[in-house]
Formats: sequence, C-alpha cells, structure tokens
Amino acid sequence: MATSGADRAAEAFASELARWRLDRGMSKKQLAGLMGFDPSYVSHIEGRRHRPTEDFARRAEAVLATAGALWQRFQEYEEARHGRSAALIARDSPMPPQWLPPGTGLVVEHEEALLTYRDGQYVTTVRRSLYNAGVEPVSRYLIRVAVDRFPGDPQRSNRHHREHPLELDELELQASCGDGAAYERMHWRVKQDRDAFKEIWLLFENEDGRFPLYPGERTAVTYSYRVGEGKWGSWFQRAVRLPTRRMTVRIDLPQALDPQVWGVETSMSAEETPLRTLIEKQMEGDRAIFTWTTDNPSLNARFRLQWRFRAVSSAPPALHLPTGAAGQPLAPRLASVGVVQWPPPSEREPTAGRLRAAANGGHPLRTRARRLELPDEEEQARLIVADLTVALEEIGRLHPFNKGMGLAAPQLGVDAAAAVIRQPGRGEPFVLLNPVIVEESRQADEQPEGCLSYFDFRGWVRRPLRIVIEHQRFDGGRVVSTFERGLARLVGHEVDHLAGRLYVDRMPLDAPLIPLADYSSGPWVYDQQPLEQRAW
Repeated sequence: MATSGADRAAEAFASELARWRLDRGMSKKQLAGLMGFDPSYVSHIEGRRHRPTEDFARRAEAVLATAGALWQRFQEYEEARHGRSAALIARDSPMPPQWLPPGTGLVVEHEEALLTYRDGQYVTTVRRSLYNAGVEPVSRYLIRVAVDRFPGDPQRSNRHHREHPLELDELELQASCGDGAAYERMHWRVKQDRDAFKEIWLLFENEDGRFPLYPGERTAVTYSYRVGEGKWGSWFQRAVRLPTRRMTVRIDLPQALDPQVWGVETSMSAEETPLRTLIEKQMEGDRAIFTWTTDNPSLNARFRLQWRFRAVSSAPPALHLPTGAAGQPLAPRLASVGVVQWPPPSEREPTAGRLRAAANGGHPLRTRARRLELPDEEEQARLIVADLTVALEEIGRLHPFNKGMGLAAPQLGVDAAAAVIRQPGRGEPFVLLNPVIVEESRQADEQPEGCLSYFDFRGWVRRPLRIVIEHQRFDGGRVVSTFERGLARLVGHEVDHLAGRLYVDRMPLDAPLIPLADYSSGPWVYDQQPLEQRAW
C-alpha cells in the first residue's frame, strides 16, 4: 500500500503504463524490446518494485504514443518526489514532441504520402518533415520501395517478380530536401536490391556539397518514383519506423474507373483490423482523391490502403443469337468459337464418336479454361458472370428448359473458369468461379442431356447423383457446395466444359444420339429415397 505522495504517484504511473500497454496490444516483452530495456524492468515498474526514471518515461511515451498522458503521470511523480510544482517540473524538463528510442536520431513530424494512378503508371511521392532530436548530425536517410503484384498470394507474386524484376532504372527515383532557397537535390545509393524490394540511402549531399541535418534542426525530405501497373498490386502500405506525430496518405485514382478504397492496420502485437479513422473522398475534376490521416501512430505499426475498380474499359464478347421464324425451333449459335460445326442432321451418323471427332483436340471447347485470379480480377469476373446471365435469359426466352440449364464462359469465347447455372423455375442462378470437384458419390444414374454448343441432339449420360464442388467468391474466398440429382448433373456438365470436356466424352463411342426432332423432352426422374441413406 502506498504510504506517501511519491508512492501513490508511482502507482499511478505504473497503472497508466499497464493500461496503455494493454490498449496497444503489447506484451511486457514486446514493449521492453521496442524501448530498449530488459523485459524484467517493465515488469518491475508495473509491479511497483522499481520507480520510473525520466529515461524510462520518455521511451515509454514515444513507443506507446499516449499523447502525453504517461508523461504527465511521470511529472506528477517527480513533483511528489521533489516537492516541486508541475509547472516547474515541466519548465526544467520539457517533453519534446516525440522522444526517440536509442540508436535513432530523427523524428517524423509529418509524413505526407501520395499515390497517383495515371496511364498505366503508379507514381508515389512522399514528403517527410524531419526533426533531428539526437546528438549527432544525420548525413543519410533510408527509404524502402516494395512491390507486390498479387497481394495475398505470395507464391504467385514471388514467381511474377522473379520473371519480371523491378529495375532501379525504371523507378526514375528523384529526391530532394528543403524548400525554396534551402532546396537541395539529394544523391542516393543502393543498400539492397532485390526483385521486388529496394532499400536506398538518400544522401544529404550532391555534386555541389554536403548539407547534413544537425541536432535541433528541421528539414523536409521529398522523394518520388514510378512503377508500372504490371508490377504494382492494388495496395499502398506505410510503415512507422521512426517516432511519427502525424501521417497523411492520399490515393489519387481516375473517377471513370469507379474506385472503392478501404484500409487495414497491423502491428507487431495485433492482428489486422480496419483503420480506426475515416478515409475521406473528394472529387477534383475527373479524379477521385481518397485521404486518410492519423496522429501519433505507434512505432512499427503498418497501415495498408487497398482499392478496386468497379468499372473497366472493356467487357467480354457479348452473346448474339439468331432470329427464327415464329413457331419454329431455333438452334442458338452462342458464338462461332463456342459451337461444334458438323454436317446437317441428314448427313450425319448420330453417335457420340462422330460428335467427338467433330469436336477434336484443336477445337476451342477442348481447351481448359484459365483460372481467374481473385480478388485481383474481381471486376472482370463480375462482367463475365453478367454476360453469362444475360445470355441464359435470352436463351430462356427462346427455349424453355424445364430441367434447368447452364452456360460456361468458353461457350461465349471467353477464356475464364466461370459458369452460371439456372435451376428449374426462376430462382437465383448459381455462380461458379474456378470450380473443382472434390467429391463424387458412387451412386450414379443415366439421364438424357443436351448442350447449347451443339443443340440438335441429345444423349444418355451417366453422372453421379451427388457432387461436392470447391469454388470461389468474387472476393477470393473459398466455398464448398454440395449439389444433388438434377442440379448435380447441370453443375457437372458446366464443370466439364471448363476442363475442355464434352458430355459425349462420358458416352461409349457407338452410343446413339437422339435428333432433337425425335426427342421427347420430359423431367429427369428420381426416386424419393433420401440421398443421405444411400451407400456412397
């Protein structure tokens, strides 16, 4: 129990320290590491076994960024210990705007970072207002340039940057310090050069001389570089490596692309969380400017702004269907690449083997569809799905399919692993992106099937009564869905299309095909025994 004013003030400091440490999500060991102390010392302070020192209080304030609350508690402790007023304590030992942990001589009073996307190039401009609060002159300043073409997929991104490394020359790096009459261009020197990561020293010197930043002095360092969109993903990250009083980030994007911007923050001790302050948007002509600001960010915190474009300049090929005489059956032509061309019915031998020969290995429908890179290609995926949905609506008006129908992107001449399935009735269609069959039941049945890409025939095809599909959402999330009976047949048919497989591949070569004119359409028939009771 505290027995004096100094004891009570020391307890108040210890409580404030523990409260802010927990609020920042740090362990005692993590806080001690950032402060440059042994972990046991932090435990002793919080446990009231040691009294705080000025050095400890300054370091804790800088790391925890309490906006002066912890420093005020230390002043109160000093007042009680020395019997002096808080005003005298503050006058004799003023707290600098930010105190630097050992080994660092700079404070960032304001960082302003701007990323602009224009004509396929991302241009980054960073301006940092620096204050040398150390005891040695500063003659160089370290910056980092990092690219990540496919955030969230490190293997793919690493492979991409190995094949297409970021070159120093293409950055067109420029750097300066000061303003107006004090403006000086800065030379630079490479410290580390990797495929997707550069560390560069900005030197406080140029061909005209040197201009180090001495203790107690201030200056502004500005640097800019550019990266093509082929090497830059839809993200912009800022890391707090020096004590920083304020950080402002701006993203400048074309409004015509309908950009949406959001952000997350992480630290050494906390998982990814949404930004705590609002991203503001304003319009400047045809540009959308997104601005985010934070005060007193914690050391080693990372802030990442991300975006997506909800509009793109071009869409996949649209579906065009022929017109026919009223009352006549209409054989739809989805796209010239999506239809198996072979002789008229009167000149064909209607077998599965004959149709396989017509759709040989060189036919576009025999190519495995390209996987969509999600969420990176979310906009393209949404456009493809919209086109498939419209096509199904058009086909549904021309031909009522009472057993449901589906359409895969390759049937429209689009190389993408996407399909849309419309079940019987007018319910919402199922969307499958990058689908893979992960399980099939041993129980199967044989039912008649047709295909929109060769509309004139039907064939009896054996398929499992239940399939389990792993597929993706537009945002890249993975989903596992189970389909049964008729819906399993529809889904399986479209997944086959995405693998370059046709329904006749599941039939014997000599199996007959039924001409559409002779085919009597009816519902697929199943018994009513629950599938869960069947032996799989």
